[in-house]
Amino acid sequence: MTASPASPAARATAPSSSGERPAPTATGPTGSAGPTGPAARPARRWRGLLAPAAVLAALALLPYSALEIPVLLDGPVNSPGSLQLLALCLVFGGLALGYDLMFGRTGLLSFGHALYVAGGAYGTQLAMTELGLGLLPAIGLALAGGTAAAVLLGAVSLRGLALGGIGFAMVTLAFAQAGSIWVQRNPGGLTGGEEGLPLHTDGVPAALVGVENTANVYWLALAYLALTAAVVWTAVARPVGRVWQGIRDNEQRVSVLGYDPFRHKLGVFVLASALGVLGGALHLLVTAGATPRSSTPEFTLTLLVMVVLGGSGTRWGPLVGGVLFTFLDQRLAVLASSDLVHGLPGALRAPLSEPMVILGTLFVIAVYAAPGGIASIRRSLTWRRGEETR
Repeated sequence: MTASPASPAARATAPSSSGERPAPTATGPTGSAGPTGPAARPARRWRGLLAPAAVLAALALLPYSALEIPVLLDGPVNSPGSLQLLALCLVFGGLALGYDLMFGRTGLLSFGHALYVAGGAYGTQLAMTELGLGLLPAIGLALAGGTAAAVLLGAVSLRGLALGGIGFAMVTLAFAQAGSIWVQRNPGGLTGGEEGLPLHTDGVPAALVGVENTANVYWLALAYLALTAAVVWTAVARPVGRVWQGIRDNEQRVSVLGYDPFRHKLGVFVLASALGVLGGALHLLVTAGATPRSSTPEFTLTLLVMVVLGGSGTRWGPLVGGVLFTFLDQRLAVLASSDLVHGLPGALRAPLSEPMVILGTLFVIAVYAAPGGIASIRRSLTWRRGEETR
């Protein structure tokens, strides 16, 4: 039995087998190039680069600013303590952005992303201490090992999708839990157990060691965030990014169109894991050590909260969520131990002395106020203004 040919409308809207998006209409009602035509593409591309370039330039100049922001920062913006806090926020912004490749862009809920972040931190540290490598070769070795592990474990985990999405989540959770137990048991004294490992400064360039070089570490964290954003935003704008979105929305339809969902899901899993490994190496430098907390499933849950808080599947949402959550987590911890909180009545002192209680409350409020995350607030305001003008 021969299938009937697809209608011209269907052929115009369905993606080709090569993954290319059908070219938009190049002419308007008068036959001239419209706003969606080829002539408008360079302009849209340049406009899309202006905001990231401006944000990157502003962040790069922060170490030169002596501005003091009471309550938010303990000292000037360019003080070592402030720059270290901001560097940590940038690292988590990149980690959340990489994790959103799986969760927000492809619909894969992984509870094992911490395994690769910890692999980047501990792998880099052990490569310097046990193999005598410098920082860059150590990061390269950790990245290669973490990527290879992601290919193997990702292939096994994705087979769990035969049981549904919860199967994939549970298999990744099992791998992460096994890795966390291995780290805490300190086999052969390699991981430092519950104490973790201090940064092996002998293998780190002198420009990244010491309080006086905190600005250099900050710029390195900013470079990681810029690299992660460039990789993620470029990937999702490519045809493969539209395939990921199709898998998230309707995997069966993607299969019917001739794509291999397993291969594309494995690809996004490996890419997100590699970015996690690189982020783990930066986390090692910013915090001056590898901690067992970075290997726990709770660490992955923190990344998930960051993504949901900012807005999963959006351009800026995961980045903003990661930066904001980390900043609040660190500053609320300082507030909890301050004399201001200790002088309050017991009914107020008890909840305010637990940063996670405050963060949890703020998260619940944010979910109700902006169900789509922080990134959806602007879209909602724009829609309301449009309704009011009608």
